[in-house]
Amino acid sequence: MSRTLPNIIITGTPGVGKTSHCELLAERTGLKHLSVNDVVKAKECHEGYDEEYQSWIVDEDKLLDAIEDEVKQGGCIIDWHACDLFPKSWIDLVVVLRVESKVLYDRLTERKYPELKLQENLDSEIMEVLLQEARDSYDEEIVVELQSNDAEQMDENVDRIEAWFKQWKENNSSA
Repeated sequence: MSRTLPNIIITGTPGVGKTSHCELLAERTGLKHLSVNDVVKAKECHEGYDEEYQSWIVDEDKLLDAIEDEVKQGGCIIDWHACDLFPKSWIDLVVVLRVESKVLYDRLTERKYPELKLQENLDSEIMEVLLQEARDSYDEEIVVELQSNDAEQMDENVDRIEAWFKQWKENNSSA
């Protein structure tokens, strides 16, 4: 089945601006913002709550089952801090948002992240863990790394993704 609309993953370390990007992009393109965090809670795709990290322990199989039909139809912007679990056949573009360490530290501190979780996320960003995960999981030509340190960069990023979206639709209109 060929899709008439693409699926995009917006990924990156917590605090890089994934949800803000997704909301603006959904507003401008009409694609559906699919917040994995919301799906995990609403459809109970978890194995409980981790008090130390203050987050849900995601059951990836349940999650994929819960979103498969919707994502296979196309038109989704998937918002999550991981991307390697989504089948390549579902995804047309992977955007990895990156941010400077100082900016990330300030954002996560403002969110009142526990020290252990804050440090692990900073380390993940510094070591480019999610960027490497994207590069290891998807074809090189669909993985894009974008900086997300301020509102101006976010606007530029959304402009760029929106232009990609319009080009994708044009290239796939007769598919």
